[in-house]
Amino acid sequence: MKPKEKIEESVEYILQNKIKKCDLGIVIGTGLGGLVNSVNIIVEIPYSSIPHFPNSKMEMQNSRIIFGEINSREVLIFEGRFHKYEDLNYFQITYPIYIMSQLGVKKLVLTNAAGGIDLKLKKGQLMIIKDHINLQGGSPLAKKENFGIGERFVDMSEPYSKDLIEKVVNISTHSEIEIGLGVYACVVGPQLETSAEYRYLSIIGANAVGMSTVPEIIVANQLGIECLAISVITDLCDPDNLKPINIKEIIDMGKKGEKQLLKILIELLKTI
Repeated sequence: MKPKEKIEESVEYILQNKIKKCDLGIVIGTGLGGLVNSVNIIVEIPYSSIPHFPNSKMEMQNSRIIFGEINSREVLIFEGRFHKYEDLNYFQITYPIYIMSQLGVKKLVLTNAAGGIDLKLKKGQLMIIKDHINLQGGSPLAKKENFGIGERFVDMSEPYSKDLIEKVVNISTHSEIEIGLGVYACVVGPQLETSAEYRYLSIIGANAVGMSTVPEIIVANQLGIECLAISVITDLCDPDNLKPINIKEIIDMGKKGEKQLLKILIELLKTI
């Protein structure tokens, strides 16, 4: 079956299960599922029930589509995303973005957990992604599944919406929420980086590092979707003082940042 036909069948199933078309989409990253607690859920569908949807067994992800409301604003939420390190191809990784586009999404907010390369950042702080560096060694636009779906030579001079970034900066200022603005480096993972790799990332201009988001941003730009991405800084990557990973602390920092992220999203949804 051709990729377009798979997308069409997935969308048909989703619509048959009472999820409505919506102009605003949100992708919730690993460990940030608490955001859903503030959503008035109208309909939800597990990824596993949708035809052709990729399989994922990621921890700290519920893996479902939610149609609901945040303060009466209709939103389409994909709770859980796919990663290159799950041995998936780029068409599978970005499949939710193709589905969102067919469901009417014009504005997309992506969230993720990331490590802070810039040591001025703090654990639990938010960072708006203003640009990215793709270090995954590939592109979803270079795969045969993508051929015939949108433009192939996509302009990336402004992958993240300046208008949405400005709105978030203003909201954070008025709400007295400390927020960073930086460059996100996307690596394959799942292993974390060595001290030498953290130094390299700093040298090439990265402020934070993670294992997701960039493939989704590329496809969203291909499909003409306006994008905003916000990272929760869950740990600091100091190459001169590198310590073993502390999962409990990372989860705690994710929850701390999640509270600030929710405040910003609630205010943002009033303006878009």
